[in-house]
Amino acid sequence: MKKLFITLICLSVGTLGAQAQGAHPAPAQPATQAAPAKENPNGPKFKFKGDETHDFGELPEGPDAHYKFVFTNTGKEPLIIQNASGSCGCTVPDWPKQPVLPGKTSEINVTYHTQGRVGPFMKDVYIQSNAGTERYTLHIKGTVKANPNPTVPAANGAAPAGSTGAPATNKH
Repeated sequence: MKKLFITLICLSVGTLGAQAQGAHPAPAQPATQAAPAKENPNGPKFKFKGDETHDFGELPEGPDAHYKFVFTNTGKEPLIIQNASGSCGCTVPDWPKQPVLPGKTSEINVTYHTQGRVGPFMKDVYIQSNAGTERYTLHIKGTVKANPNPTVPAANGAAPAGSTGAPATNKH
């Protein structure tokens, strides 16, 4: 009885395994390499003025930091930036929404929000365009120094440093 039970289980597993393989296996395909995409010699091209990395150095905590990455389209076709995004929510790019014609200059403005981000940082801005590369990357870096006189009240309800703690008066 035991042998019969084990034989039936083995046959069931074998049958299910065979059905899972499919009735007609696909013929083996020879390995082929995808041909590299040819770059359009007349296509648009970024040429940035200066470096593609901006070092802010030391920044005070609180005010936003701004930098303009200036570029020229050195290609022979209009350059279209479909999207630009920061590597996190603290880095916000603004880019030209209109095509940049060949030989023309434009800029990508990057804002870094320093509030609550004390310490060194290195962030990226990803650019998606028709310039032949899948994604172009710009970089910003620097160090945010803590604000010695914060204006935000402490979480425990205490008055900010340098404050008298007296309630504000509203004079009409």
